[in-house]
Amino acid sequence: MTLVERAASGLPLTTQAELLSLNRSGLYYRPVPPSAEEVAIKHRIDEIYTQYPFYGSRRITAVLRRDMPINRKAVQRHMREMGIAGICPGPNLSKRNQEHAVYPYLLRHVTSRYPNHVWGIDITYVRLRGSWMYLVAILDWFSRYVVSWELDQTLEMPFVLSAVDRALAQATPLIWNSDQGSHFTSPQYLERLLAANVQISMDGKQRALDNIFTERLWRTVKYEEVYLHDYANPKEARHGLARYFEFYNFERPHQALDYQTPAQVYFGKEAPCIPILLRQELSSPVLYPEGSQCILNMVSPVS
Repeated sequence: MTLVERAASGLPLTTQAELLSLNRSGLYYRPVPPSAEEVAIKHRIDEIYTQYPFYGSRRITAVLRRDMPINRKAVQRHMREMGIAGICPGPNLSKRNQEHAVYPYLLRHVTSRYPNHVWGIDITYVRLRGSWMYLVAILDWFSRYVVSWELDQTLEMPFVLSAVDRALAQATPLIWNSDQGSHFTSPQYLERLLAANVQISMDGKQRALDNIFTERLWRTVKYEEVYLHDYANPKEARHGLARYFEFYNFERPHQALDYQTPAQVYFGKEAPCIPILLRQELSSPVLYPEGSQCILNMVSPVS
């Protein structure tokens, strides 16, 4: 459908449909926009979750009921559509396709020690004036540098794969961490990481803080950019977030980095060879990124 030119085209829609082997009836379909009430509820859920990412649907429902009548099932439905769930242990976290592969969590008791040691990926909800979009970002844990990001109006796979491809075109991490959501257990996603010889790590279901660095990034992005700018449309959101991530990476001093910028730390420090430390910390074989000066055939798994 993206190949169809609806305006300023010399070809009628019927001719374009025939050339592209598309069903003509689908060209005239216009999706029904969300109601103002649905948008308001989702935006409020996003605010609550951003401030309290450990809140599940029960607590979010309780907070919402202070201002509006709503039941927990409705809140759960909205949270599923928004792609969010509380980070505390619970029975409904990180929904995945049961046929997809799941990898162990490799980062328990591990601290990221250099750029491209550990990357994390996650998806969040971004509000617009009358609707919403979804943002995926890949974060270097050591430097807090946003390696790649992408924005889309749906939770389909292409925007996630685009962000992954763009990140891997820049560098290759030793370990790549995610939750167990369907995007990050899909074959298309995993094939890219395996082809890059990345150690794949996935958050444990009973671990509340496995993805804390990305949760902090979302909170920063929303409080410093999204909530301050009432994006009218996807174009404004893209421009605003592009401007913000440029500022975040290259200009914004980070307290945890001794007030250096993420870019200063990411591009200014070489990765050390630390096979002994990794042997103690990882429960699977270690592969250093392509181009690393470290010579390491294989590290024995922890027994």
